[in-house]
Amino acid sequence: MPTIRPVSDDDMHAIAAIYTHHVLHGTGTFETTPPSTEEMAGRRADVLAKGLPYLVLEDAGEVQGFAYCNWFKPRPAYRFSAEDSVYLAPDTGGKGLGRILLAELMTQAERAGVRKLIAVIGDSGNAGSIGVHRSLGFNQVGVLSACGWKFGRWLDVVLMEKFIGVGNTSSPE
Repeated sequence: MPTIRPVSDDDMHAIAAIYTHHVLHGTGTFETTPPSTEEMAGRRADVLAKGLPYLVLEDAGEVQGFAYCNWFKPRPAYRFSAEDSVYLAPDTGGKGLGRILLAELMTQAERAGVRKLIAVIGDSGNAGSIGVHRSLGFNQVGVLSACGWKFGRWLDVVLMEKFIGVGNTSSPE
């Protein structure tokens, strides 16, 4: 049975390996050179320093996925809107793991004061990510056509959003 827990230092090699796979073989990220484990640890530290969630999904003692959110933009007016990121190990898709990982991330993000989650999905053909977000109530709000170039082709970016918690029904302050 998979469990979701906060990230630890010991998870960073597995997280870097999962992300490396997506950089080298997928279009969900527009990075083209895999970051080092140290770079991934620095990114994690940045997320945690902001009080935002960074989670891993573990099954049988192995990290099978990770998810986190980070502020959508650095300017103060955006301080209640965060962008989510969810990545699964190769050969784990289609089992509902992304959905349970994103659902827990939404819960943790709400606890951290996030009012809106934004999905910036690389590749309009990324049916898995679009479907996971849609299944959890995200609405598609736009497509940035031919926004990235990877693997010798132009790729779109799909924008989706979801209010979480009380969303925009009350003042956050």
